[in-house]
Amino acid sequence: MPALPLLFLLLTVLSGGGIAYFVGGATVLAFITEDHARFLAALPQRVMGQLNVFAFLAMPLFILTGELMNRGGVTEALIRFSMSIMGRFKGGLGHVNVLTSVFFAGVSGSATADAAALGNTLVPAMEKEGYSRDYAAAITAASSIIGPIIPPSVILIFYGALMNTSVVALFAAGIVPGLLLAAVLMVINAIIAHREGHPGGRGAQVPAFFPALLQALPALSLPLIIMSGILLGVMTPAEAAGVASIAALLVGRFYGKLGLRDVLISLQRTVVLTGAVFIILVAIASFGYLMSIERIPQAMVAWVEAMNLGKMQYLLLLNVIFLLAGMLMDVKAALALLGPLLIPPAILLGVDPTHMGILIGFNLTVGLLTPPLGGVLLILATVLKMDYWRLVRTVLPFLVAELILLAVLILCPEVTLALPRLLGLIN
Repeated sequence: MPALPLLFLLLTVLSGGGIAYFVGGATVLAFITEDHARFLAALPQRVMGQLNVFAFLAMPLFILTGELMNRGGVTEALIRFSMSIMGRFKGGLGHVNVLTSVFFAGVSGSATADAAALGNTLVPAMEKEGYSRDYAAAITAASSIIGPIIPPSVILIFYGALMNTSVVALFAAGIVPGLLLAAVLMVINAIIAHREGHPGGRGAQVPAFFPALLQALPALSLPLIIMSGILLGVMTPAEAAGVASIAALLVGRFYGKLGLRDVLISLQRTVVLTGAVFIILVAIASFGYLMSIERIPQAMVAWVEAMNLGKMQYLLLLNVIFLLAGMLMDVKAALALLGPLLIPPAILLGVDPTHMGILIGFNLTVGLLTPPLGGVLLILATVLKMDYWRLVRTVLPFLVAELILLAVLILCPEVTLALPRLLGLIN
């Protein structure tokens, strides 16, 4: 991109404007300054062609499902059920926090929705039982990252549609890494619980298992409906998202906490979030069109070849770039902006696109825990009225553990690919 559009891009970024507007504006300016104005006539058709992807239909429906579940009393039922399983262990409420995020991930697919829901419910409960507010908020933030990894996941749908990769294979590939992440967080919580003397253990009061299970069954049925329908080939991800949104409405009515006003607010939130995503997609599709005219992807491949980077070297470099991007940018914006440019050379070097999707999804969502922005940390600091930088310090052990797990996933692709291969979704 030439100097004038780059200067415009830099100034608008510094002004705090939305990424869709400064990327779109800089792209149109680049078309004009680079004597490509004649191609602008074909831009609307090109953009609509890129956005006319059936997989994108699942995104607003899963957003709606998460919104309905968040307002429908599901969180309380999942917390009670998790407490019946893990509450008797040392640091039990920390384990409950992680386990609830696993169950919630099977419905919402969003780290921010998970953080907002559990921040309002579990953090006060943990504080009441003797945990520090900093620690309760930190483990809530760390466990919320499970949401975008365990399917259904909005970010994996986004990646699949953007990079023309099977969403079903991505969903299957996310299950094992998501469960491994939960296990790692529980290990860290157990270590800290014994070191700091957190409550729980022998004599802890926990709900009876079967009554808690019966109460949680409607909520637990949703991930089962979604994933069994998709993995067995009965439904496409978009169809499963439609079924899930209707089921979420019925479950919310079953718990008696989802009124007409809640449904309207959920619909409004879904429209706003979906609109924000698609504005970004339009800007990025325009930028992608400019890149294709300027032959930037081919130049990137040539650069990789000239640097003589092997598959693993480039993969490590790519993850560092996305990790830095996740610290500064919205997850979907970072993926849409950098993905079409940096991911194709990796695939040409032999990286499986499904493996790449899980790595990038994991990588960018870890960025929600890292300063200076750290979206999940900002949400919890705001909701709980606590100091942002104290929360950053407290979350560090969990962040380090998540980065180590990311390194394991990079170095051992079979951890991610074994299940989709077993199900015949990839070769």
